[in-house]
Amino acid sequence: MTLAQWSFDLLLAGGLLWLGWQALFEKRRFSAVVHFMAFNLLMALVWVRLSAPDIALAEAAIGAGVTGALLLTALGRLPSGTSSGAHPHRWHPHWRYLAVISACISTAWLIAVVPQLPSPGLAGEIEAVMPATGVDHAVTAVLLNIRALDTLLEVAVMLAAVVLVWSLGPTLRPLPPATILPGLPALSRLLHPLFLLVPTYLLWRGTHAPGGAFPAGAVLGAGGVLMLLADEVGWMQRQHWQRLLRLLLVSGLALFVLVGLGGLLMTGTFLSIPLGVARLLIMAVEIAMALSIALMLMALYLYGEPGQ
Repeated sequence: MTLAQWSFDLLLAGGLLWLGWQALFEKRRFSAVVHFMAFNLLMALVWVRLSAPDIALAEAAIGAGVTGALLLTALGRLPSGTSSGAHPHRWHPHWRYLAVISACISTAWLIAVVPQLPSPGLAGEIEAVMPATGVDHAVTAVLLNIRALDTLLEVAVMLAAVVLVWSLGPTLRPLPPATILPGLPALSRLLHPLFLLVPTYLLWRGTHAPGGAFPAGAVLGAGGVLMLLADEVGWMQRQHWQRLLRLLLVSGLALFVLVGLGGLLMTGTFLSIPLGVARLLIMAVEIAMALSIALMLMALYLYGEPGQ
């Protein structure tokens, strides 16, 4: 790498350390949330530097977007005078020292272990089986064919998280119109086309380049949360839409399981997709998963089960 690249990477590392420290130890809650969101945006740049733009999009959309919206909404619902004030319980200095020492030990361990990992990893093995996966991009092939069971379980865990959160109680009521920022509805409408076009492009790109269901669902979910903040997705909280909402939430996982069972019938192995239909089935699963992931993020933001 050139001197400029080394300098930029060191600047990124220093920025992450500083923002992480501020997010953890800042006395004012609002400032801590802002530092946390900035940390995730900077982390997205790190993923770009690591040649993983799909992960960078998911980091920015979920870390800074959806999680930031959750934290800001939580702050806005705290009793008056506490959302921007100091923490009621301050950390003892000894805990700070322990956290710093633990982080240093973990960093030293990673520095010692990472160089011992096999190089170039499993790239050769993946390239050898790429013709049998049905897609042209290694990441998509790994996620939805080579180790599809892991991806299936990840979606199942997300759906289980929604069920768990909904079990906690009724959904949060929409904020009164007077508390919604005046420009937020207009901004939401202005960005509607972008939040539809970008996920569509990512889904199409995922078959031959970085992209796919997870970044597409993350971007679409971030747009959905923005609409929720602007109070423009009231249908999710209406009783007569609940059956459709639940059907869409499970559609990605359900189609994934059906494809796996179809592979079991045709090849004798669960999730083994025949080459002739692999591309079509993977694309269908990705579309269903992207929609489900987006709705899961929106459902998690609603906090509890809607329609009660």
